[in-house]
Amino acid sequence: MEIALGLEASGQQFIWVVKKDENNGHESSEDWLPQGFEKKVEGKALVIRGWVPQVQIIEHLAVGGFVTHYGWNSVIEAISDGVPMAMWPALADQFYNEKLVIQILGIGVGVGVSKWARFGGERVKSEAIETVVKQIMVGEKSEEMRSRAKKLREMARNSVKEGGS
Repeated sequence: MEIALGLEASGQQFIWVVKKDENNGHESSEDWLPQGFEKKVEGKALVIRGWVPQVQIIEHLAVGGFVTHYGWNSVIEAISDGVPMAMWPALADQFYNEKLVIQILGIGVGVGVSKWARFGGERVKSEAIETVVKQIMVGEKSEEMRSRAKKLREMARNSVKEGGS
């Protein structure tokens, strides 16, 4: 619910991929979406239920940012495609990855989660989602992150070329 409210309030176009309910193969949107949400964001948002080809979405030129839990694969995919990230770590190495991306590489913004949690975790409010989405999508800071992300993309691509590092 908080994610939906934050994404809508950001005013940005978005794709939101959500997992289907494992128990019955479909979702119950009334449990996690504000009433009328999909109608309100129609034309500027896409809510996809189930699996998507994440790499193909992230590498699309129209993608300006990526909200991620900061698993290493997602970080590498975003860096390889030059996309700034909004960080939402939950467990394991994700907090270290967040520090790398935000403090060292300078291509991310955190939602404010600070404690490791296998289940549940810290609650993130819609205002935090709205803020980080705007930070990676709009303004001078987002342009700086995007520029650094593009440089890192080139470095990553050059490293795997013939004779690369």
